[in-house]
Amino acid sequence: MMLNDYLSAALLIAGGVFFLAGTLGLLRFPDLYTRLHALTKADNVGLGLIVVGLALQAESWALIGKLVLIWLLVMFTGAGVAHLIANGALQRGVRIWKR
Repeated sequence: MMLNDYLSAALLIAGGVFFLAGTLGLLRFPDLYTRLHALTKADNVGLGLIVVGLALQAESWALIGKLVLIWLLVMFTGAGVAHLIANGALQRGVRIWKR
């Protein structure tokens, strides 16, 4: 195996760890707003690491462009949907967690 393969594998594993961290945040954090924050941040970083890991193995620039486009679309839609959910919850009176 080459260095490229090891780096790709490390990035894919790191991306999976970020997805796991986002899932744990979704399950463990106390209110809707912190859950949304954990989920969107961790998933965007996790997907970014996975895209970079896959891009290292890609055979063409077109494939790398498609991977980056997918990542950007997921980032923008995830942030937009999280904003809409948080705004709707705030309008319905869902309280922010306080100790």
